[in-house]
Amino acid sequence: MIVVHHLNDSRSQRVLWLLEELGLPFEIMRYQRDAQTRLAPPELRAVHPLGKSPVLSDGGRVIAESGAIVDYLIRRHGGGRLQPDPSTQAYDEYVHWLHYAEGSAMLPLMLHLYVSRLGAAGAPLAPRIESEIANHLGYVDGALAGRTWLLGEQFTGADVQMSFVGEIAGAYGKRGPYPNLEAWVKRFQMRPAYKAALERGGAYRFAD
Repeated sequence: MIVVHHLNDSRSQRVLWLLEELGLPFEIMRYQRDAQTRLAPPELRAVHPLGKSPVLSDGGRVIAESGAIVDYLIRRHGGGRLQPDPSTQAYDEYVHWLHYAEGSAMLPLMLHLYVSRLGAAGAPLAPRIESEIANHLGYVDGALAGRTWLLGEQFTGADVQMSFVGEIAGAYGKRGPYPNLEAWVKRFQMRPAYKAALERGGAYRFAD
C-alpha cells in the first residue's frame, strides 16, 4: 500500500493530488506543523532523515523529494499516463519542468519568505529577490501562452509538480501580472482530482 506522509500546508498536497489523478489507492499519515515556528514535527525524522514532507512509502521503498515522488508514481504506477512518450521531445520538456520547479523556480519565492521575516535587515536583498521572482514567473507565463497545460493540451505530472510554484506565487500576491499563469492555476484547481485531494488532505492554505 502506498502511504503519503502528509504535512499540512506543504508540497505533499500535490502528491495527494497526483494519486487522485492516477486513481491509485493510498493511505495518509498526518503530521502538523508547529503553530509558532511552522516547522515540521520531529516525528518525520523517523520516516526519513531529513524530517521533511512529502515522503512516500511503497512496500519496502521510501521516496523523498516531490519531483522524485512524481516521477516514481508515474513511472511505476502510471501505466503510461500523465507523461509523454519517453522517445519524444515532449518528454524532455516534461523532465525539464519536473526539475525546474524546485531546482530554480521555488528558490526566489522561498527567499522572499525568509528575507521578509528579517524586516529592515532584509531590505537590501528585496530588489534582487523581486527581480528573480519576476524573471521566473515571467518565464512560466510565457511558456503557458496559447497552452492549456505546460505541455500543450496534455495534462501531465509536470503540471502537478509545478502547481506549488503557482500557488505560492498567488499566496504572496505575485500572480497578478501573469495572466497565463493565473488562468492555469484556476484550471488545475477546478480538476475533480484536485478537489478530491483537498477533501482527503484537509485544510490547505494555498488553495484559492
